[in-house]
Amino acid sequence: MTGFGRGEAHVDGRTWTVEIKTVNHRFLDQRIILPRSVSGLEDRVKKMVAARLDRGRVEVNIGLHGDASEAVRLQVNMGLARQYHDCLQEIAGEFGLAGEIGVSDMLGLRDLISHQEEGLNLDQEWTALEVALTSALYECDRMREQEGRALKEDLLQRLQSFTYLVKKIENDIPEIVQIRQQELRARIEKLLGEVDLDPARLAQEAAYMADKADVTEEIVRLGSHVEQFENFLDSDEPVGRRLDFLLQEFLREVNTLASKISNGSIAHLGVEMKNEIEKLREQVQNIE
Repeated sequence: MTGFGRGEAHVDGRTWTVEIKTVNHRFLDQRIILPRSVSGLEDRVKKMVAARLDRGRVEVNIGLHGDASEAVRLQVNMGLARQYHDCLQEIAGEFGLAGEIGVSDMLGLRDLISHQEEGLNLDQEWTALEVALTSALYECDRMREQEGRALKEDLLQRLQSFTYLVKKIENDIPEIVQIRQQELRARIEKLLGEVDLDPARLAQEAAYMADKADVTEEIVRLGSHVEQFENFLDSDEPVGRRLDFLLQEFLREVNTLASKISNGSIAHLGVEMKNEIEKLREQVQNIE
């Protein structure tokens, strides 16, 4: 599901900013971008995101702004400075150069002063970063919830269309079985001509055909699946994977139903049912 959230927090003159973007994905795929000086916090960020989001491609962009001077230390290489000084004096004496060697003569010399970054206190920085991350996740959740409500309405409408098709098949089955029994009687009479038919045997064959075309179990299971699907949509827990699995069971029952009844109209309805299942599955991929 798509979403965006932004959070901000302050500590010791520095400002942490967090921006979160999420798009649809079958699994949780995180991409964390944060300053190198606090790269050690990446695992904490991932765990916190995973605790709130179950599916989706998530990009977390973390920025650090403001005074970070305390994290930088300047250091003079005194040994190198003495060598430079001795070299400059030697040059002045060799060529008879006037004047004394000053600080300005030394500052431009290479590697005399080095910059060393001292690591930030990760625990202290995490206290502020956690606040900003929590705020960003909250905003992102609100946006995803709005999309979720719209998806729920769409899924319920598609589920209603699917249920209508199931009911239509259920209502048509008795007539279809009766027609097939009549067709069976007509074929037998044509094959046997003037031969007397055994009513008992004919009734037995008709009963066998009716039993073979009985899809009561499939209709009942589909009804149960539909009810379970609706219950999942009312749940406050992540249900995307459960719904995806349940739709596989939908398809299994529809295939069994279609194979039991060799009838043109039922085959057409079966195709429509599979089409509705595919539409449901497309939307379910966006649900956490």
